[in-house]
Amino acid sequence: MTTQERQEYAAQLKREMNCCQAVVCAFTDTLDMSEDKLMQLAAGFGAGMGTMEGTCGALVGAIMVAGLRTGGNGTMALSRKMLPRFKELCGGATICHDLKGVETGKVLCSCENCVRNAVLAAEEAIGPMP
Repeated sequence: MTTQERQEYAAQLKREMNCCQAVVCAFTDTLDMSEDKLMQLAAGFGAGMGTMEGTCGALVGAIMVAGLRTGGNGTMALSRKMLPRFKELCGGATICHDLKGVETGKVLCSCENCVRNAVLAAEEAIGPMP
C-alpha cells in the first residue's frame, strides 16, 4: 500500500472509529496484532485524550504504530521526529482542542486530515511500510 493509499484508508476508517483507532488500524497489514486488539488499545485515545483537551489521537496512534513496528526500540526518537512534522502539517497544533478551534472558532485541521497527516508523519519517520 502506498503512503497516499494508507492515508485515504485511514480517513475512510475515521468515519467508523476514533482518530487513534483509524491510524493504528490503517497499519494493521504491517503490525503483528489483530485489528480487534488494535481497536482496544486505541479506544481511549479518541477526542484528544480527555475529550479534546489532550494530544490529538491521530498523533498518539502514529506513535503507537512506531512502538509496535520497532518493538519499542527507538520509539522516543521516532516520536521526536513525528511530533514537529505533524504540527507543521496540521497548522501549528498537536492538541485536539486547538486543532478544532474550540476557543478561536478557527479549525486548523479536520479530523480526517489529522488522520492523513499522522499516517504521513509515521511513514516519513519510520520509513515506508512493507
